[in-house]
Amino acid sequence: MVPESALAFQANNLQGTTVDLQQYAGQVVLIVNTASACGYTPQYQGLEKLYRELQPQGFSVLAFPCNQFGFQEPGSAADIADFCERNYGVSFPVFDKIDVNGKEAHPLFQYLKSHAPGVLGTEMIKWNFTKFLVDQDGKVVKRYPPQTTPEDIRADILPLLAKSTQTPQ
Repeated sequence: MVPESALAFQANNLQGTTVDLQQYAGQVVLIVNTASACGYTPQYQGLEKLYRELQPQGFSVLAFPCNQFGFQEPGSAADIADFCERNYGVSFPVFDKIDVNGKEAHPLFQYLKSHAPGVLGTEMIKWNFTKFLVDQDGKVVKRYPPQTTPEDIRADILPLLAKSTQTPQ
């Protein structure tokens, strides 16, 4: 049975606890595959800024470290947690290291890629900091390449947040 939502999955956080992503239902969520030693790593700062600003309105960032691109996330869960906190003050959820491509790809990323293919319809993620915007119902709204900054995505997030604050007539 194919899940109907990007939030119908579970993943382990950096502490090793299984998290049901369904707890983010009703929120706009930006899901990102991350790495600590990538040229795009400074995007953690922009992700944290977006999260702090928009989280009270129902927005979350979910980071999934991945070591599949240039071995740019070689550390342990403790190393990743320390790096994110020390260098960027990350307060949004960071999950345990996963694969995003190949036979061992996490089911969440299999789902995201199939519902928001990349350029020319390719599903494969090409590098760290590929981002997926998911609406309150768990529908994948859009995929963004690594070079798209969190600030550039803000314009797509705001209308989704506004939808959830509108009251029916």
